[in-house]
Amino acid sequence: MYVIKKLSVMVFTLWVITTVTFLIMHIIPGDPFSSDAKIFPEEVIQNMRAKYHLDEPLWNQYVAYLDGVVHFDFGESVQSTGQGVSEIITTGFGPSAIIGLQALIISLLVGIAAGTFAALYHGKVIDYGVSLLAILGISIPSFILAPLFIQVFAIQFELLPVASWGTFEHTVLPSFALALGPIAVITRFVRSNMIEVLQSDYIKLARAKGIPIKKIIIRHALRNAIVPVLTFVGPLMAGLLTGTFVIEKIFSIPGLGKYFVDSIFNRDYPVIMGTTIFYSALLIACIFITDIIHRIVDPRIRSIT
Repeated sequence: MYVIKKLSVMVFTLWVITTVTFLIMHIIPGDPFSSDAKIFPEEVIQNMRAKYHLDEPLWNQYVAYLDGVVHFDFGESVQSTGQGVSEIITTGFGPSAIIGLQALIISLLVGIAAGTFAALYHGKVIDYGVSLLAILGISIPSFILAPLFIQVFAIQFELLPVASWGTFEHTVLPSFALALGPIAVITRFVRSNMIEVLQSDYIKLARAKGIPIKKIIIRHALRNAIVPVLTFVGPLMAGLLTGTFVIEKIFSIPGLGKYFVDSIFNRDYPVIMGTTIFYSALLIACIFITDIIHRIVDPRIRSIT
C-alpha cells in the first residue's frame, strides 16, 4: 500500500512538472524560430512552426506532448534537425551517469569512513584535521578544484589525461572533482551522528558486556549513524547522475548537462522541456528509492507509516 501511494504521488508530481514546464515554454514571448525571422522568408518560418505544431491551439499541443512524454518521445530538436530529444537524452546521459556513479561511490565510501574515523577520535588532532578538511571541501567549489586537478595530476605529473572522453582514465579526475563536495557533507553528517550514537546507552551496554569495539562500531553504531545520511543521498544521487555543466565543460565531457545548457542558449524548447522532465523524473525516482532503503534500514519508519 505504501509503495502504491508513493508511486501515485510520483506520477502526479511528474505530471505537474510536465504541465508547468510546457506552459512556461509556451507563455514566454517568441518561439525557437523568432531569431530566424530576419534570415529566412516568412513562408519558411511558417513551415517550421507547422512542423513543430506551434501553429496549433495550445490545448492540442499539450495533449500531443503529454502523449509523447508517456511514450518517452519528447519530439525533435529544433537546432539538431532530424535528431530526437530522446536520442539526445540517452546519448548525453551515458557519460553523465558514469561520472555520477563513480562520484557517488567515492562520496559514500570516503565520506562514511572519514566521518566514522573522526568520531572515534573525537576531540583529538585527527578529528580536528578531518573537520577542517571537510569545511574546506564544502567551501571550495568544484570548478576551482577541477582546474587544480588538471594542473597537478595531468600537466605537472602526467598521471592522467587532461580532458576528453573515451577511457576509464578520462573519468578519474572529473569523478573526484565532482565528489569532493559531497564527501565533505557526508563526512560532517556521519561524524555528528556517530558521536551521538557512540554516547547512547545501548552502545555503553554493549561495551560493558565485553563485545569487541570493532563489532560494536560496524554492526550497531555505524548502521544507526548512516540512517540520517540516506535523506541526503537521494537528491545527491540525482544531481551526480545528471552531471554538472561546469565539470563537463572543463573536462570536455559530452554529458547531459552540456546539452541542457546549450539548448537554453539556442532556445531549443523541445530539448529544454525533455531534459527538464528527465531531470525531474530521475530526482523523484532517486528519492523514492532512498525512501524504500530508509524503511528497510530503519524499522522505526515502517512502524510509523
